[in-house]
Amino acid sequence: MTKPKVFITRRLPDEIVAPYKEHLDIQMWQSEEEPVGRQMLMEKARSSHGLLTMLTEKIDEKILRQANDLSIVANMAVGYDNVDVKTAENLGIAITHTPDVLTETTADLTFGLLMATARRMIEASQYIKDNKWEHWSPLMLAGTDIHGKTIGIVGMGRIGEAVAKRAKGFGMNILYYNRSRKPEAEESIGASYADFEVLLEQADYVVCLTPLTDQTKHMFNKDAFQKMKKEAFFINASRGATVDEEALYEAIVNKNIAGAGLDVFEQEPISSDHPLLSCPEVVCLPHIGSATKETRYKMMKLSLDNLVNHFQGKPLLTPVP
Repeated sequence: MTKPKVFITRRLPDEIVAPYKEHLDIQMWQSEEEPVGRQMLMEKARSSHGLLTMLTEKIDEKILRQANDLSIVANMAVGYDNVDVKTAENLGIAITHTPDVLTETTADLTFGLLMATARRMIEASQYIKDNKWEHWSPLMLAGTDIHGKTIGIVGMGRIGEAVAKRAKGFGMNILYYNRSRKPEAEESIGASYADFEVLLEQADYVVCLTPLTDQTKHMFNKDAFQKMKKEAFFINASRGATVDEEALYEAIVNKNIAGAGLDVFEQEPISSDHPLLSCPEVVCLPHIGSATKETRYKMMKLSLDNLVNHFQGKPLLTPVP
């Protein structure tokens, strides 16, 4: 029996991929770091029955409509804004993603980013590397407390709830805004629902964990930053396009907010001349929310398991809702 052809858009470890070759005819882009080119992606989509993609690949209508044999796209991420899900549904192409397996890991990074921003950890580390530590003073590199403050979580999904649990451990007051209320989280974690504007006005730390949709694109704009406290910090570990980066830059340089911690950007990767990198109040990371070896391996295996299940006629493990 002929094995279904699958193309993986980034080189994955052989130890992960090898067991799946029993069920799949796997071709793989040979670079771990460089994304596959658009033309090559289109050619491979045309000749494949399944794709295993990264967030760097835009699987749009043009690719989907010319790929006559394609029946599944397994996206190795919890988000799937890089895939035209509506067109895929119309064409009968299944889409899967990798929720759950990265929840705790991404929550760790999100809360760590909050802490690093509030306590000026990256700035302090660079202070020593630049050989500036020549004295001590009462307010040298003084940051801001985290315990006892109010965190406002925008997007109370799995990762949002995991971040809230960490905040509870720090004795923080927890507010959240979501398209639907989460009574269980309110009861178990002690989180309180708040309207978006109220959350912005009351939170000391505004944490963006909402998916990117037409409704959430640039929801953090000039008006949003003006509603925040001048002492508040903005943290984004969801998608860069939820933020108007020019408005964020202006809010920071004009001291409308105290600073920001960012793991994601509207156009990735960013270069060293990005305006936000010129602000000492901003901590920038290269989209590493789920970047632990353990979690990334789980994401790879889940994507491959979805492909095998699909071609064997079994239920998908994590279809896009």
